[in-house]
Amino acid sequence: MIPRYTRPEMAEIWSPASKFRIWFEIEAHALDAMAALGKVPEEAARTVWEKGGAATFDVDRIDEIEREVKHDVIAFLTHLSEIVGPEARFVHQGMTSSDVLDTCLNVQLVRAADLLLADVDAVLAALESRALEHKYTPSIGRSHGIHAEPTTFGLKLAGHYAAFARCRARLEAARAEVATCAISGAVGTFANIDPRVEEHVAKAMGLKPETVSTQVIPRDRHAMYFATLGVVASSIENLATEIRHLQRTEVLEAEEYFSAGQKGSSAMPHKRNPVLTENLTGLARLVRSAVTPALENVALWHERDISHSSVERGIGPDATVHLDFALRRLAGVVEKLVVYPDAMQRNLDRLGGLVHSQRVLLALTQAGVSREDAYSLVQRNAMPVWRGEGQFLDLLKKDPDVSAKLTDAELEALFDLDYHTRNVDTVFARVFDA
Repeated sequence: MIPRYTRPEMAEIWSPASKFRIWFEIEAHALDAMAALGKVPEEAARTVWEKGGAATFDVDRIDEIEREVKHDVIAFLTHLSEIVGPEARFVHQGMTSSDVLDTCLNVQLVRAADLLLADVDAVLAALESRALEHKYTPSIGRSHGIHAEPTTFGLKLAGHYAAFARCRARLEAARAEVATCAISGAVGTFANIDPRVEEHVAKAMGLKPETVSTQVIPRDRHAMYFATLGVVASSIENLATEIRHLQRTEVLEAEEYFSAGQKGSSAMPHKRNPVLTENLTGLARLVRSAVTPALENVALWHERDISHSSVERGIGPDATVHLDFALRRLAGVVEKLVVYPDAMQRNLDRLGGLVHSQRVLLALTQAGVSREDAYSLVQRNAMPVWRGEGQFLDLLKKDPDVSAKLTDAELEALFDLDYHTRNVDTVFARVFDA
């Protein structure tokens, strides 16, 4: 984790102290269940909770033990026995390391998902507010980066809102997918531990028992989780790229907020660069870099191996930390985005009315002209305008083949900008009323 891109709430989930606290809770809850089943003394379970629950686990001490035993869970259990005393011999009975490691990882991923869901909510709130603000602000729609037909800036933002609403639903599904617990012992047969122990631990940790855990929780669950993070990251990049384009000097329809005292370039004092959205593009790449390794983790040898372990130690913290930071940054960018409606109107007018060409095409077909001939009529008047040789409406009025089918008044009506926004309410109702 890079401090520059790390929020403390997400960092805490992945801290060694939090990890060892979760390990302790898994072990202690399992011990409670075994005590209730008469497998271990109830006094032992109480002692473990009293001494271990009040303890601050010494990360350095655990690391010291691990350097000798070369096993992280054994190092933790050894340290726990130093704290608890003789009753610690009842801890971890019938369990295997994966029971602790996999259940802990899923607890961390669930908690990370809760933070990410709150982050998405912040993005949605910002997008909804700005979309409503600019619901009818006309702007040019572009295809292939070229002026196409009029839209509104609010519609642009509503589209991104819908995308993040879908992201939220996917994150909820990913959270549910990974919220499972395994306390099934070696190769997952429950040979030395009662399945009711797993049920108790799962309920206590806010999880569900894994259907079949072999000796690990199946990694298709984690693959789906990280793939979802990748989709959210791509949705971030999609909006960030739109803002970066709109801030280009030749476009300048919107730009990131530029605070007092902010500097854009060490060499050129005039610069105001889209640094935040460029940063978001880069962070999206980092999050997506976790997807392929997570997919490759699905294939493990037989009932278990640990080829996935080193991968998850990296992608678990990194992907969630970077996505958490990116979503919060994006929410701030949208909230403070500076919008220039006058520039949007100027850009709409740049092509001399060509953005209304489809309406003229359709009107000619309605007037009896074949689609092929109508297309040719419109195009032959459009190309001079593209070269800067007049206004589209004026050329159409002067074309005898066009005027034979459409009066000047009819042509002028086809250039009404409001025509393109008449269904904005319908789209907004679909997006926001849902």
